[in-house]
Amino acid sequence: MPDSWTNYHSHSHYCDGVESPREQVEAALRQSVRAFGFSSHGPVHFPNAWSMQADRLEEYLSETRALQAEFADQIDLYVGLEVDFLPGFSGPSTYASRLDFTVGSVHYLGLNEQGEPWEIDGSTEKFMKGLVEVHGGDIRKVIHLYYEHIRQMIETDAPDILGHLDKIKIHNLRNSLYDENEPWYQAEIDETLTLLAQTDCVLEVNTRGLYKKNLATYPGLSVLQRVQERKIPVMINSDSHAPSEITAKLSRTALLLKQAGFKTLRVLVAGTWQDVPFDEEGLYL
Repeated sequence: MPDSWTNYHSHSHYCDGVESPREQVEAALRQSVRAFGFSSHGPVHFPNAWSMQADRLEEYLSETRALQAEFADQIDLYVGLEVDFLPGFSGPSTYASRLDFTVGSVHYLGLNEQGEPWEIDGSTEKFMKGLVEVHGGDIRKVIHLYYEHIRQMIETDAPDILGHLDKIKIHNLRNSLYDENEPWYQAEIDETLTLLAQTDCVLEVNTRGLYKKNLATYPGLSVLQRVQERKIPVMINSDSHAPSEITAKLSRTALLLKQAGFKTLRVLVAGTWQDVPFDEEGLYL
């Protein structure tokens, strides 16, 4: 019988999450998590409100490594970062040598009128302002640039885990900005998946959209069906920003993946990447 979960995408008070890494571990144990990855937002080359400050990186690594040793007989802990792919500045390989794994993501596309990187993952108001200021209101251009950044990361600086593939849809409630079924949008997805299938990257199925925006997983069902057809390995992560979110919507997402035809999830357990069966109750470890 399955009796446990894994989660490799989490944020603590070192970045924009709440509570400490220790409190995360204690919550993970209460929530029947077998393997847990620390993955605070890695430092970037400009000030922002939600990434780890560069001068805290050593403290983060020291604390999480200490917890890894302390809880070794209770839970598999892994030290990672969610690293922003910023061409010419940073990517997963920037920190990979010091980590157990990397989550690679795209959150920024171009500079606003103040010369600041424009984030796609902020408020809808900021997104719409940047869409006009940075890209002249051309949503199709933005979508292409987003997926082009992901493809460039996959080709030149591939992470262990690809984070929230279609996060760009976060502000597209009820297809208010574009129709995700249009051929041009689907072509961006297909080109990205074709490239991803040629790598060893694990695609995360991120549940945060389900419990924060009441949208869907990142990526959603229609994309996941094509992921399954291409035999791209997947894992379920909650992208937790609080200990209470560590297993949020994992069961519901497991059912979704079963619907899409998946039989296994890829996990990092006992120091090894492996494919394990699952159902809505958890993993067969």
